[in-house]
Amino acid sequence: MEIRPLKIDGAWEITPRQFPDDRGVFLESFRGDHLAKIVGHRLDVVQTNVSVSSRGTVRGIHFADVPVGQAKYVTAVTGALIDYVVDLRVGSPTFGQWDAVLLDAVDRRAVYLSEGLGHAFCALEDGTTAHYLCSAAYNPTAEHGIHPLDPTVGLRLPDGLEPLLSPKDAAAPTLAEAEASGLLPTYAVCLDFHATQR
Repeated sequence: MEIRPLKIDGAWEITPRQFPDDRGVFLESFRGDHLAKIVGHRLDVVQTNVSVSSRGTVRGIHFADVPVGQAKYVTAVTGALIDYVVDLRVGSPTFGQWDAVLLDAVDRRAVYLSEGLGHAFCALEDGTTAHYLCSAAYNPTAEHGIHPLDPTVGLRLPDGLEPLLSPKDAAAPTLAEAEASGLLPTYAVCLDFHATQR
C-alpha cells in the first residue's frame, strides 16, 4: 500500500493495492505494521464505527479532548464521500486549515488522522457507508464539534449538494467561538501526547 502525508501534520492518505480477478477483488484495507512505520506507533483499535449516509449528509467537524483524544482510520465500504481533516490544534502552523480526500468503493483509499485533529465528511451518494477504526471508545463528555459550514474554516463541499446536518452539528460553535472558550486542543499538548505513544 502507498501512504502519503496530507498537508495537515498528523494525517495521511492510504491507497491499498487491489488484486482483481474474475471472482471480484481482494485488498488489504488496513496494515497496522505499515502504518506504525509512518505514524511512529501502532494504532490500538478500541472501537469500530459504521455510518450509513444519504447524499449530501455532512458529519462533523468532530474532535475529542487530548489527552486521550481519538485517532481515526476511515474508509468508505460502499458509495463515495469527501473526507476532511481539519487542524484544530491551537498553535499549529496549519491551525484552521484543512485537506480532503475522496474515499470510495473504487480506489478504496483510507484516511488516518491523529488525536487532536478534526474530522468531517460529505456523502456523495445515497447509502454511502463509512467504516472507522478508532483508538479510543466514544466519550460524550470529551467529544466536541465545530460547525461544518463555518466560513472561517471554509470546507469546500461539492457543487449541487444540499448539506444535511444533524441538530447537534448544526448547533456546534464556530472555530473562533470554540477557541475563545478554550474548547480546542493545543498543538503543544498534542505533540507531548504523541511523544508518549512512541
